[in-house]
Order: sequence, then structure tokens, then C-alpha cells
Amino acid sequence: MVFALLVTIAVVTIALSPFEAPLAVLLVPLGVLAAAYALLGAPALVTRDERRASAYLAVLVLVFGVLAWFEPSLLFLLFLGYAQVWFLSETVTRGVLWTLALATASTVGPFVSWTRGDEPLSGPAQTLVGLTFSLAMGFWIFQVLEQSRQRALLIRALERTRAELATAERERGVLAERERLAREVHDTLAQGYTSIVVLAQTAAAQLPEGADAARDRLALIEEVARDNLQEARAVVAAFAPVALEGSTLVEALARLAERFGRETGLAVRVDTSALDGGVALRRDEEVVLLRGAQEALTNVRRHADASSVAIRISAVGEGDARHVSVHVEDDGVGFDPAHARGSGLDGLRGRVVSVGGELDVASSPGAGTRVTVRVPGP
Repeated sequence: MVFALLVTIAVVTIALSPFEAPLAVLLVPLGVLAAAYALLGAPALVTRDERRASAYLAVLVLVFGVLAWFEPSLLFLLFLGYAQVWFLSETVTRGVLWTLALATASTVGPFVSWTRGDEPLSGPAQTLVGLTFSLAMGFWIFQVLEQSRQRALLIRALERTRAELATAERERGVLAERERLAREVHDTLAQGYTSIVVLAQTAAAQLPEGADAARDRLALIEEVARDNLQEARAVVAAFAPVALEGSTLVEALARLAERFGRETGLAVRVDTSALDGGVALRRDEEVVLLRGAQEALTNVRRHADASSVAIRISAVGEGDARHVSVHVEDDGVGFDPAHARGSGLDGLRGRVVSVGGELDVASSPGAGTRVTVRVPGP
């Protein structure tokens, strides 16, 4: 809008004033400038394309050199030119160089005219004053932009920290509820199933000879109670997580593996050979990896019929490609992941995705299962 207004004023001034230079010599550069702004300058302001910006600024310098040579009175347009230089320059250095180029092109004509006695010294002097003002304005603009950039970075950092705190607080609430449910299951269902097993065994021992049908029924009751007791213990194990407070992720996984081996009698191995210098993750990412290992071990307990389990921790890659993974692999019966559905893994997948990670389940019937939880590395 300002560009169009000033160019229009310049065209009207040329049309109404008795300039010595031919109208075409003055109007053609303005037409070239308007076309260059439409094709190069305006798009560069939006896309920040340096090539378009440089091409437009080159045209700007050339046009002002022509105008200053033939009619210095039109240099009021420098108000527009200097501003465009700074808005199209990505760095202070580029802004200074283009400002100096524009000032030089705009000074040559008036200076030559002054040496001939056709122009007062105030003409070149005014151009230099405009140069000084433009440099001051440019430094101020870049200072403001830098402050705005730093403020935006600070705001993003604060928003990220607030999101992390909210996630941690939500996770703490979820963990507290899970632990409460684990205590409830242990104190009610698990104890009840244990009592049923004991009562069934006691009743079977007191049956008289020949009561085979009743003995079979009691054996079935005991079997069902034992199966449900195992499920209840699995729920307790899944809902009562190994704590991360005061320990590293590796230490927490080692305690989880030790407890799982003690409860199930399975051989559990923790492998950190691919850790590559350790891990430094956010707490919510560590929690996701730990919960992934816990969910995988719960499924081993319930379904795998395995004889051994391996937990591997790896930290590989560099930069944006770096990631930290926890792999839980068993030698059990396996399954077909394409036809398997489970709320545990589905819930885990959502939790992993929430921290920008991935969940991979590799298995086939008779070939064991490998569950991999991967999160972006530090």
C-alpha cells in the first residue's frame, strides 16, 4: 500500500512538473521498479527467498541510480527504498551493504551535479543524512527482531516445560491410582483366590473314599482358582511399578527383571552392551520405557510359556536420528501380531506415541516374541 502510494505520487510529480529530462527516462525506471516489486520484492517478503530479495534490491539500486542522475528531486522515494532494504535483508551485514549500495547510487548523480554547479551541496548531504538515518533504523529493527526472537524462544521453552510438568503430574496421578488398584487387587481378589485354593484342598482331603465325583469338582475349583490367582498376581505386578525415583532407568529395569525372575522362576538377563555411553532422558520418556518393559513382561507371564527372557537397552544414532530403546525378548510360544488384540499393548502404544516414540512387536507362532519400545534420544 505504501509502495503504491509513493510510486503514484512520484508519477504525478513527474507528469505535473516541468522536468528537463524526458518523461520516458523517468517513468520507465518507475515502471521497472513496480514490476520488480510485484514479481520479486513482494514474494520475497512473504517467502524470505534470498535470491528474489537480492534480485529486487539490485533493481532498486539501479532504478535509484537512474532517478538520482536525471532528477534528484525524486529521491524522496529513498524513504521507501531504505525501509525495503532492511525488511528484505536477513542479516545486519546484508542490510548495511545494500544500504551503502543504495546510498552510493543515489549520491553519484547529485554529487556530479554539484561539481558542475547545477546542484547545491545540500542534495548529496541530504542523501548522506538519509543513509545515517537508515543505518540507525536498520540496527534498531534488527535489535527489536532479535529481542522478539529471544522472547519467542523463551515462550516456547516455557510452554514445553509447562507441558512436561503437566505430563509428569498426570503420570504421577496415574501411577498413584495404579498402585492403589494393585493394593486393592492384592488385598481382595488375590487373597480370596488363595483362600479358595486352600479351602478346596482342605475339602478334598476330608472327602470319604469313593467320592470321586466330588473330588474332581474340588480339583476343578482349585484349578480355576489357581488360574485366576495367577491372573490377579499378574495384574498386581503390572499395576505396582518399579519406582524411578532416586535411581537410573537401567537400575530400575534391573530391579524389575530381578523381581520378575524371583516371582516366575524364569531366567531373566539384562543386556546393556549397546547402551553407547548411557542415557539422559526426560522423566516421562524413562517412564514410558519402564512401562513398556513391564507390559512386555506381564504378557510373558500370562501367555508366553517361556523359559528365558532378555531385556536389552540400547542408545544408538547421532543428532536427530538418535534414539533409546528397550527390547524385551522371550523364547515362548509366540503369536501372530496381525490377529492379536490386547488393551495392554494398545494403551502402551498410545503412551509411547505421546512422547514421540514408537512401539514394535515382532513375533510368530513358535518363535518367541520381541517387544521394542523406542523414544527419541537426547
